Amino acid sequence: GSPASSSIMQRSMQRVAMRSARVLAQSQRRPFITPAYNLAKKIMPKISDTEAAALNSGTICFDRDLFKGNPTTAELVNKYSVKLTPEEQSFLDNEVEVLCEMLDNYQIDLDQNLPPEVWQYIREQKMMGMVIPKKFGGLGFSGHGHAKVVEKIAGRNGACAVSVMVPNSLGPGELLYHHGTPEQQEYYLPRLSHGIDIPCFGLTGAASGSDAAAMRDEGVVCVENGVLGMRVNFSKRYITLAPVATLIGLAFRLRDPNGLLTEGKEGITVALLPKESNQFAPNGIPGLETGPRHNPLGAAFMNGTVKGNDVFIPMSCIIGGEKKAGFGWNMLMECLGEGRGISLPALSLSNSKLSTLAVGGYARVRKQFKVPIASMEGVQEKLANIGRNTYQIVAAQHLFDAILADKEKPTVLSAIMKQQCTEKGRQSINEAMDVVGGAGISKGPANFVGSAYIATPIAITVEGANALTRSLIIFGQGLTRAHPHLRTLIEAIQHGDDMPTFNKELANIIKHATVNAGRSVGRGLSCQVSFKGNDVAGYYEKQLSRFAANFAFCSDVGLTLGGGLKTAEYISGRYADVLSNLYMGYAALWYYQNNKNVKDLDKVLDLAMADVCHNIQEALFGIYQNFPVPLLGPVMKAATFPRGREYQPAQDKLKRQVSELISTPTEVRALLTENVFVSKDPKDRVNQIARCVPLAVEADKIMSACRKAKRTPMAEEQATIDAAEELREQIIQVDAFDVLAEKEHNTSSMQPTWTVQRVEGGEKASQ
Repeated sequence: GSPASSSIMQRSMQRVAMRSARVLAQSQRRPFITPAYNLAKKIMPKISDTEAAALNSGTICFDRDLFKGNPTTAELVNKYSVKLTPEEQSFLDNEVEVLCEMLDNYQIDLDQNLPPEVWQYIREQKMMGMVIPKKFGGLGFSGHGHAKVVEKIAGRNGACAVSVMVPNSLGPGELLYHHGTPEQQEYYLPRLSHGIDIPCFGLTGAASGSDAAAMRDEGVVCVENGVLGMRVNFSKRYITLAPVATLIGLAFRLRDPNGLLTEGKEGITVALLPKESNQFAPNGIPGLETGPRHNPLGAAFMNGTVKGNDVFIPMSCIIGGEKKAGFGWNMLMECLGEGRGISLPALSLSNSKLSTLAVGGYARVRKQFKVPIASMEGVQEKLANIGRNTYQIVAAQHLFDAILADKEKPTVLSAIMKQQCTEKGRQSINEAMDVVGGAGISKGPANFVGSAYIATPIAITVEGANALTRSLIIFGQGLTRAHPHLRTLIEAIQHGDDMPTFNKELANIIKHATVNAGRSVGRGLSCQVSFKGNDVAGYYEKQLSRFAANFAFCSDVGLTLGGGLKTAEYISGRYADVLSNLYMGYAALWYYQNNKNVKDLDKVLDLAMADVCHNIQEALFGIYQNFPVPLLGPVMKAATFPRGREYQPAQDKLKRQVSELISTPTEVRALLTENVFVSKDPKDRVNQIARCVPLAVEADKIMSACRKAKRTPMAEEQATIDAAEELREQIIQVDAFDVLAEKEHNTSSMQPTWTVQRVEGGEKASQ
């Protein structure tokens, strides 16, 4: 770790770079040795048709910069920006506000359904058609507008948010708009926009959860009564909105053993099944069954099954018609991957923002031992975690939505968004429950966190379980898609003996690894003499630049595992942690640059970035210590962290400052709670907390000043204290019920039919 050893390391890396350059030059003059090519053919991963569809879907943008090892915040700031349109903001301020006021979260949980007037309002206000273009009757909202609507509703009631969310992310609308025939678009899209049809999408089956491509549902092409169609067997589960859906999207594997298709091909296919007859299914779809309902942890949104046995589906029901037969997987990867990065992160952000507003406020209002619990260090630690997570999710959401606004469809980043945001949302709601204590576990109208806490595992599980998204998708798909040279090299191997392309791309990979090894050493040394001072953003920009080079170099070393990387899930998961935290870190810096006028936001940035840096460091060390190829772990460590661990979690002082910022009226609290719905009902608990926080802070200042001056409060001061105490007393109350589930609990069955004498006498007799 001394300057001398660092200098030796730098000279060693320079010699490696010179030798690599000579190898590269030689590679341009002669082919690589044939055994090397043959070895690469054996170890490089084989890409199946479904994998190829996933890799070919969407676009590559900032994820490519991360794999190159040289991204900058300045490039992000110059390229990406996002804001709501006036129309979207008006919709949030009016129609969504009205909807939220209609929602009684506790009653909806009891009824296990939205009230009829809510269903009607959602449909009439086109909330199920937010992303459908205006020319088809929809609202034509951006991804950011969609996210903000879902986020605001979710802060009031999760079931309603999901009911609005699903048609805009997992419903057939996007598939129809991008792939449907003109006739399908003109018929279905206006009906979906106006809520005439309620859509659902059947993808998951009993044997194909996260591995949706392994679905058993199968159709066979046939001709019946002169109509070309398919006989299909399917059994889907966990399908949101299925119990009330009138238009069902269905994914199944199509076979054509008799060669009846004139267009399209065999393979995964997507069809639209109407519950009633129409021009595409003149006889309807006899045998189609939707429902019964599942009970997802007591959450009230509609979720159930879609089944059919030997069901005839006309070919005209395939989205895009016969020519799109067999192209369903490509369609799903393109359209549904984008929604994964919008909808579930919006739900998670809602939980985290609500925790910031209501739980941060509750901690300021609630007192124990005559002081606000927000002053207690055990609570401050949890509030700081909530503030940090909220900032990170807000930043990630805004950057992702800005990338979408730039016409990108970043499938790898959407996987990062889903996994990271839902995990951080889970952390926030867990911390929130710890802070509010009994008020969080007592169900009733006054409980503002319990329902979100109970339903949190749903977001973790759906649209690709987080465990598998982390260990299989983020890095596994990201490496092949976004690495600047790997995809071309794999294609050269799969296309046959394409030695020139193989040589070129292998040489490029060696050069890429060498350059980033050099960057890792150089930037690592630079970080040793970098001090934070007052430039928090500049300091962390240098740290992330170092980590990006570390990641790019270690990713190239990871290629030595070849196809084995697919099953090395411990290692792949750690690479995913590095990649994900790099995205979250750059998002945090980008968001700060766009909001640095907010007073004290640099403190929240500092806390968020300390977390990112420590996470990346620990993931890298996990790779070094567990890399399966002998010696390569120490080689990676020598190039990236020769001095050992250098990053520590944030200090207590910083956590204390951030907890104070989110539990008192500050610009930071206002920024991190923007778009949280607060009811106008003065009896609503979140309303009471929002009103009480400034009162409680002012009252505490008055009482402190009076104690110091050894005087009693003046009349106006006493009025403030009394108002705060009155609200505080209301806020700390919890719900109690005469009966639960409409059943009397203290009945005659609770009266004992035995006595002590009888019991003891019986025992003595038995002895």
